[in-house]
Amino acid sequence: MSEQRPTLAELRQRIDKIDQDIHQLINQRAVCAQQVAEVKKAEDPTIKSFYRPEREAQVLQMVMQRNQGPLAGETVARLFREIMSACLALESPLNIAFLGPNGTFTHAAALKHFGHAALTQPLATIDEVFREVEAGSVNYGVVPVENSSEGVVNHTLDCFMASSLKIIGEVELRIHQNLLVAKGTQIKHISRIYSHQQSLAQCRKWLDAHFPKVERVAVSSNAEAARMVKSEWHSAAIAGETAAELYDLTILHANIEDNPNNTTRFLIIGTEEVPASGDDKTSLIVAAHNEAGALYHILEPFYRHNISLTRIETRPAQNDIWSYVFFIDFEGHQQQPHVKVVLDEIKARVREMRILGSYPKAVL
Repeated sequence: MSEQRPTLAELRQRIDKIDQDIHQLINQRAVCAQQVAEVKKAEDPTIKSFYRPEREAQVLQMVMQRNQGPLAGETVARLFREIMSACLALESPLNIAFLGPNGTFTHAAALKHFGHAALTQPLATIDEVFREVEAGSVNYGVVPVENSSEGVVNHTLDCFMASSLKIIGEVELRIHQNLLVAKGTQIKHISRIYSHQQSLAQCRKWLDAHFPKVERVAVSSNAEAARMVKSEWHSAAIAGETAAELYDLTILHANIEDNPNNTTRFLIIGTEEVPASGDDKTSLIVAAHNEAGALYHILEPFYRHNISLTRIETRPAQNDIWSYVFFIDFEGHQQQPHVKVVLDEIKARVREMRILGSYPKAVL
């Protein structure tokens, strides 16, 4: 005889019991987090931040490794991210500056990395984000550095040349564009669509197919586009989910970008060195000698020691006309012996080398 299926009432009772257990365990975790803060304060009374990038990366990696479903590993990791964010806020809420305004993809990246319990502060320019972190007005900053479709964000790289800040983490955000409308908007009467110029370009084919005769208006940001349509019944905006939530807009069409794999990478900037997490990257700025084979002499040690490069960019030197600096990302942590050997070799071959930071690879 087959086993009888549980009734709906029995399943709901089971869920209630599981919820109660989860609730108790979350609070137990929060108490442990508070005790961690007390131990750290006792060891260092001057401590300003209890955030440890390498520790959080390790926890999220373990969550994804042990996950057996049916929820996807990334889904479960996002839940743990919010639990850690709330627990950390009990110790000391993090203040995070980001390239604003509210509702941008950089805002979404900040929330993805630090969770919704962090206190986020939008700033108008990348320079301002760097200045606020340097001044100690905020704990960390979030800035875009490259997009898979549009390439590198040169302004961010240039800011590193004039700053002593470190890279302490990275975030990769899949850029999904959505067509947003306000409540009461009459779809057939939409006469204009607002968005940032890049987003309009990224959705050009979809717009040509679905709204070929509607005016496309470029504005300063997707978040500004969302704010504008909040009070207009005949317009729409192209923006992300964060902007839709912030301005209480309806997603009329989701994921309208022409390239579904479009991804932006963001950097987390701070003042401290980050210990190894076990799965790290390191970023460098290198100023080469003005001689034949200069780039070869920089890259050859990576090849010889089997270290994988993930990115290399060239920017004009700020104080030396017709000279260039190289921004290099590679796999590994500066504390690892074989990485130290490579860094020492490169330093002996160039005019100047500065380590921007070693930090955990993006987990989510």
